[in-house]
Amino acid sequence: MAEGNKKRFDTNSNSYIIIYSTVLVVVVAFLLALVFQVFKSRQDANEALDKKKQILNSLNIRNLSDEETNKAYHDIVLGDKVIDTNAKVISNGEQGGVKDGFKLTGDDFKNGKLALFDCNVNGKKVYVIPVYGMGLWGPINGYIAVNDDKSTIYGVYFNHASETAGLGAEIKDNANWQALFKNKHIFANDRNTVALSISKKIDPEKQANQVDAVTGATLTMNGVTEMLHEGLGAYIKFFNDKK
Repeated sequence: MAEGNKKRFDTNSNSYIIIYSTVLVVVVAFLLALVFQVFKSRQDANEALDKKKQILNSLNIRNLSDEETNKAYHDIVLGDKVIDTNAKVISNGEQGGVKDGFKLTGDDFKNGKLALFDCNVNGKKVYVIPVYGMGLWGPINGYIAVNDDKSTIYGVYFNHASETAGLGAEIKDNANWQALFKNKHIFANDRNTVALSISKKIDPEKQANQVDAVTGATLTMNGVTEMLHEGLGAYIKFFNDKK
């Protein structure tokens, strides 16, 4: 057959357009999947590092380099336990653990699986507890460090998704405000009810349980109070366990 008589594929046909589009979509999807896999491990590592920094922040250990953070977390966190609301240990985790309590999320909390970080800070036993809530514009969360007496605060760190800069965002940005929680009492007279709260006006009779609110951020402050009551409230059995 002569060269000029060879049948050529019609690039203007519907079949050609469909095949070309399909191949293009497959190639792009493959490339996107490859990029995702390449960067996912790095993203996971960055997220884990950020969580370690937040936990250490609640222990009043701040402004560390990435290398210092990893070392301090491994040395200080004796185990990332998982317990239930009856204080039954589901998993003890491990020193510098990132596989047990460390991996839990707010959804796990709602399902009764509670993270509990056993820590040793300069020879002092401290427990770190994650809490989850809602602010004015979106989710808020934090870590509450509790002294070995299981009733007073050692330190806190809060985070947010999208609170207003200079107002609600102060729960994350203002270390001096976070420092106001130190030595505050979780309970008042009843160890079955969390009394720790944010207040616009401190009641002299309740000042052991109250922290000054950030001015102009009422709804976010209310969200933090609800988060503390719900979050710490899930650990009541643990707080009352004398072990």
